[in-house]
Amino acid sequence: MADFERPLMAHFQELRWRLSIVVIAIIIGAIIAAFFFEPLIKILEKPAAGYLSETGKPIFTDVTELVAITVKIALMAGFIVAIPVLAFQIIMFVSPGLTKSERRYAVLMVPGALVCFAAGMTFAYFALLPPMLAFLLNFGSELAIPMIRISTYINLVLSLLFWMGLVFETPITMFILTKSRIVNRETFKKGRRFAVVIAFVLGALITPTFDPFNQTLVALPFIILYEAGIWLSKLARHSEETNLKKENE
Repeated sequence: MADFERPLMAHFQELRWRLSIVVIAIIIGAIIAAFFFEPLIKILEKPAAGYLSETGKPIFTDVTELVAITVKIALMAGFIVAIPVLAFQIIMFVSPGLTKSERRYAVLMVPGALVCFAAGMTFAYFALLPPMLAFLLNFGSELAIPMIRISTYINLVLSLLFWMGLVFETPITMFILTKSRIVNRETFKKGRRFAVVIAFVLGALITPTFDPFNQTLVALPFIILYEAGIWLSKLARHSEETNLKKENE
């Protein structure tokens, strides 16, 4: 029993140590981002193209609102900066229990996931936010003048960036599920029609608008990414069969 508890406690201690490193990285990233909160806010405001109020800038109505949103942006930026550290710590923690082949795929998948998440945020910032905000802030402009609170606006932008980042993780997720033998490629192929429905449901949930154009901007990338995921699942299956042949030989 003691022999079992010792390695288990060692794993918990290692996990706590690695999580502490990630937390420290987030704090350091947040502190650095706090010094650049003004350019960060301006970058997030840019897709609104100056339509947030009569002055072109968002407003705040609570005494602590601007400070609170600055802290939120700093923490989000700190987390983004710490993502490579988090990925490295995950690889180092699980690598002793992986085979050589699995370790190689883990090293490749983590950077791939980071790239996909960054691609999703980039797509949301440049392709999704400008037309969506133009529609929302110009709709009924003859009847009312927008006076958007900074917390409302920033929360909307950060939410869209985050969820589109997750949407772009679809191919990587499908590859991992196939590689882990949880779902096979044939199941993904049969689920194409359901993927289309899910894509437009995501479009309705992620975007705050009801127009089909902006919802399609979310749905179409998901459909394309799902097809890419099917191709990656084929690659995962082929590599698995190759490994099995080598083991049998």
